[in-house]
Amino acid sequence: MKILIEKANVMLFTAEGANIKQCDIAVDCGIIKSLGRVPEGFMPVKKIDARGMIAMPGLINTHTHLPMSLLRNYADDMPLMDWLEKKVWPVEARLSEEDIYWGSMLSIAELIMSGTTCFNDMYEFADSVAQAAADSGIRGFVANTLFDRTRDGDRELSKTADLFRKWNKNGDGRIGVMVAPHAPYTCSDEYLIEASRLAKELGTGLHIHLSESRSEVEESIRRNKKTPVRHMYELGIFEGRTLAAHCVHVTGDDIELLSQNNVCVLNNPSSNLKLGNGFAPVEAMLQKGICVSLGTDGACSNNSQNMVEDMKLAALINKGIAENPQAMGAERVIKMATISGANALGIGSITGSLEEGKAADIILVDMKAAHMQPVHNMASAVVYSAQAADVDTVIVNGKILMENRMLTTMNLEYIKKKALESAGRIT
Repeated sequence: MKILIEKANVMLFTAEGANIKQCDIAVDCGIIKSLGRVPEGFMPVKKIDARGMIAMPGLINTHTHLPMSLLRNYADDMPLMDWLEKKVWPVEARLSEEDIYWGSMLSIAELIMSGTTCFNDMYEFADSVAQAAADSGIRGFVANTLFDRTRDGDRELSKTADLFRKWNKNGDGRIGVMVAPHAPYTCSDEYLIEASRLAKELGTGLHIHLSESRSEVEESIRRNKKTPVRHMYELGIFEGRTLAAHCVHVTGDDIELLSQNNVCVLNNPSSNLKLGNGFAPVEAMLQKGICVSLGTDGACSNNSQNMVEDMKLAALINKGIAENPQAMGAERVIKMATISGANALGIGSITGSLEEGKAADIILVDMKAAHMQPVHNMASAVVYSAQAADVDTVIVNGKILMENRMLTTMNLEYIKKKALESAGRIT
């Protein structure tokens, strides 16, 4: 569909920083056709008046567990391992494919309504997560969470290969599949190596939790005489494209290894704080050239899928750690939530920034609310002042998924009804 977004304040990034250009955006066949002068003879089917709005790349949530919306407000104020072993894993054992689908749909609705156009998920029954992405119109990566200490690991690897063949580049190219061993403490060394080998064979990324808690690191040192990061490196896991969620408790040596091996770090500030795990040394990672992106984690450890909230938190935490107000500036945070996320997922040439020829993954942020005025600096307004409710319009692959705060591809009331039924059954 041909769409013309008129008179938008378009957020563009150059080497010098953010540049705001007031112009029109022409979209054709899911692609940004032009930024500025509308092509001669361009006849849009849909026009959007974007006066008073910021047009920017859709946010990219690089680490989440979508079906965990069913466990929102269920297991709070607990240490990580108690949270997993006493609350989360027992309930997850009761989940059905239908539960996974409706939990995913509920999270996707929240993602879209807070400006996210792409997610990276690992969970059970990933086929149902992929189906939810296909049905809703969002862009996303899915993966079956792999364990071998409590499950038939070989069977899980086979299911991942099947998932890749079925869903990778499906849904008009919106859906990708990764290989996702849960963590070093739930997977044997041999299994981690097998998972890494599969990811390389499929030509996809390996998505894993790494160095999330202090106890995880202490146990690794006790068992392996080395940190989880160094252990992964010595196993050869980093030889393929690796996306490591959390990396909260990392040493200077760990950061060097992550940098030298081009590991992408998926930072989840809300989840890390809520579970009492601390905060990742993001500034130190960025100084070493590590690609650091942003994620929410699941709604059971964050209680939301709100990337707008996590952008502000990421900025504030790192300023506080450094005791430096110039640390983690607004533009840097927006890049983490957009192009850095796209690069981490291997789709930086497709999305993550507003450029002619890239996919039309665009959000419009309304600047007219009292808490946004006056807008002296638009990047600052997005990070420090905006709320999820300021996201007015969401477009993915040239398809409008939300307009005037109304979802266009999803029946929110029905989704909430089905998700509540599932939550009631499993808890």
